[in-house]
Amino acid sequence: MFDTMTMTKTLGALCGSLLVFLLGGWLAESIYVGGGHGEHEQAYVVPVAGAETEAAPVEEGPDFAEVFLAADAEAGAGLFRACQSCHALEAGKNGTGPYLLGVVGRAPGTAEGFRYSAGFSELNAGWTPEELNHFLTAPKAYAPNTAMGYNGMRSMTDRANLIAYLDGLDN
Repeated sequence: MFDTMTMTKTLGALCGSLLVFLLGGWLAESIYVGGGHGEHEQAYVVPVAGAETEAAPVEEGPDFAEVFLAADAEAGAGLFRACQSCHALEAGKNGTGPYLLGVVGRAPGTAEGFRYSAGFSELNAGWTPEELNHFLTAPKAYAPNTAMGYNGMRSMTDRANLIAYLDGLDN
C-alpha cells in the first residue's frame, strides 16, 4: 500500500504547509500589530454613545468677545457645511439635530418639534454667542448627557465665524 517514499512526501507536505502558515502569521503580525512604527495616536476616533470623552483643549489667546467682533460670517457659511448633515436652517425643519435658524438668543431645548436629549433639559442659560462658543468647544463637556456626536471645534476664530453666520441669518 504505502511505501516509504509516499509517507516521506506526505510528511514533507504537511511540514511545508505548517511552515507557510507560521511565516504568514508572523508576517501579518509584524504588518498589522507591531509594524515597527512606534506608539502613536489613532488617526480617527469613532464616537461611542455613553463613552467618557475628554474635553477638547481650549486654545490660549484673545478674549472671545474680541474675536467675535472681527468674525467673518461668509467664512462661517463655509464652516456650516459640516453641520448640514444634522441641522437645517429652516424654521421647524428638524433633522438628526434641531433647526438652527434663530439659535442665537434662543433658550436651549426650545426648537419646535424636536425631542432633545437629557443633556439639554438641564441647561438654563440662553444661547448667547459666548455660550455657543463654550458649547462648540466641547459639546459633551458642556452638556454631558447630550446625544450630539460632534467632538468640538478647536479654533476660536472658526467658532466665532460660525456663530456670526448663524446670528446673521435671522437679522
